[in-house]
Amino acid sequence: MTPVLQLDRLSWSVGGATIINEVSLDVGEGELLAVIGPNGAGKTSLFNLISGLTSPTGGTIRLDGHAVTSLPPHRRSRRGVGRTFQSSSVFSTMTVAEHVELAARSAGVRRVSEADVRGVLARVRLADRGAGLAAGLSHGDKRKLELAMLLAPTLAGGSAGARLMLLDEPMAGVAAEETGELTDLIRSLHRDEGRTVLLVEHHMEVVLGLADRVAVMHHGQLLAAAAPAEVMANATVQQAYLGDEL
Repeated sequence: MTPVLQLDRLSWSVGGATIINEVSLDVGEGELLAVIGPNGAGKTSLFNLISGLTSPTGGTIRLDGHAVTSLPPHRRSRRGVGRTFQSSSVFSTMTVAEHVELAARSAGVRRVSEADVRGVLARVRLADRGAGLAAGLSHGDKRKLELAMLLAPTLAGGSAGARLMLLDEPMAGVAAEETGELTDLIRSLHRDEGRTVLLVEHHMEVVLGLADRVAVMHHGQLLAAAAPAEVMANATVQQAYLGDEL
């Protein structure tokens, strides 16, 4: 089976500094791959390349076997690539429901009913929050809303929504009491709906509880990509983390 995502010697350099150095990695259909590494390892830069926010200086990106290296972000989005960011990206003056409607219309869905929006919000456990302003949500619920926006193209016969989800530190800023529910939601989107997920996360208990495989970045290079237990036992990985905080 052709992998959903293939990175072949992907590189990105700026001003003579190499940020991403010839990363080659395949991600299978329905896999949850966690990307970990010390601060500055290149994790977010890798996501920027995959989502199209940054153009690589070398290598190839393929989705379902087709090269998308030169495609802009909106065209990758319509091929099923969805992205969240380290900082919450909701609009404080819009309602929760309006966020989902906006995301659906941006994806080309012409008719969006209140029932459709409620259905998407129910999927991320925000069924009763649609009429309220996004500013009133807790940080954990804002993260759920961002996931709802990735699912929004399902409305009114649209596409299946993001089938490749790039989640950049979804637990950042989330209160400890909300982490468990958000972890369960990501697990459900992955296992119950078969969505492929790339997850950058510093909370190792979340990584070990979710990931099928773990990829380790260090100084822009891919050190290892294997099952969590194998990666944690890797001497090279352990050495890379000496003196660095996850």
